[in-house]
Amino acid sequence: MIRKVSILDRSRTREGHPAPDALRDTVALARAAEELGYHRFWVSEHHSVPGVAGSAPTVLAAAVAAATRRIRVGTGGVMLPNHQPLVVAEQFGVLEALFPGRIDMGLGRSVGFTNGIRRALGRDTGDADRFEEQLAELLGWLDGTQQAHPEVHARPAEGLRVPAYVLATGEGAGIAARAGLPLVVGDLRARGRVAEVIETYREEFRPSARGTEPYVVISGTVAVAATTEEARRILLPEAWALAYSRIHGSFPPLRPAEEVEAMEMTPKERELYAGALAGHLHGTEAQVAAELSEVAELTGADELLVTTSTYDRTALLDSFARLARVAGL
Repeated sequence: MIRKVSILDRSRTREGHPAPDALRDTVALARAAEELGYHRFWVSEHHSVPGVAGSAPTVLAAAVAAATRRIRVGTGGVMLPNHQPLVVAEQFGVLEALFPGRIDMGLGRSVGFTNGIRRALGRDTGDADRFEEQLAELLGWLDGTQQAHPEVHARPAEGLRVPAYVLATGEGAGIAARAGLPLVVGDLRARGRVAEVIETYREEFRPSARGTEPYVVISGTVAVAATTEEARRILLPEAWALAYSRIHGSFPPLRPAEEVEAMEMTPKERELYAGALAGHLHGTEAQVAAELSEVAELTGADELLVTTSTYDRTALLDSFARLARVAGL
């Protein structure tokens, strides 16, 4: 069993509940996660996505940290190619100064997912190829070793220890290994491929001041309920939204499971919807415990990062409470 379990919340909007509600829901979920014993609570970065309210992860992380007392708080992640490394260092320096010993810096290599968003951010797809260079610069701002701008210092970040994590698949795993940083990899639906990425990461890992041994966080959707069918219904709103996005190019707000079940779909929509439902870890507490044991054996992961979103907040909170029992939190 993977004993260290954490949550990544993407601040998904819900039909009838505008974006401000989604952000407040995120903060409320963080409080609940802390009471349930989860290890860390992360928030994400998305720009101009209709169904996602979390566009400023360091700002939202500050709100989460202020509303909690013990749980680690961070980002899953800040998309480094969208930002200047100095600014990212300064933001995390402020967070660490305000909430010492509780802040994580999860970093990804994605850029805005449409041409319009990338133009608005002043970035293009090629910026993702500079991630390893940007990562090295960012870490240099934190430990004071950067030489590109010797007259400049990241205040108050310089000298503070903010743990960094690399969100990665494929090539990104090599970047994490070369930097000697923990790897966050998903998802649970493709466990064989994920296991291969993890094996490569461990083989290529270079010990550093930030990590002497490989550390693997595996991420994915987990839904736990009294019955298998109830757990499956938790998955329906997000699966429908993903299928919709594949056809229409944007994520819609989440809709109730009963509305999704009643929808008429084209054959293509039904195919995409079925694919979006397949492979997620869900079921009763006993079923999920057995599956998590298999995941632990296959991957040797040090930590599980749960990314579940759904319309029904009561069902979501119940799922997280049941998962906490399964994991012995």
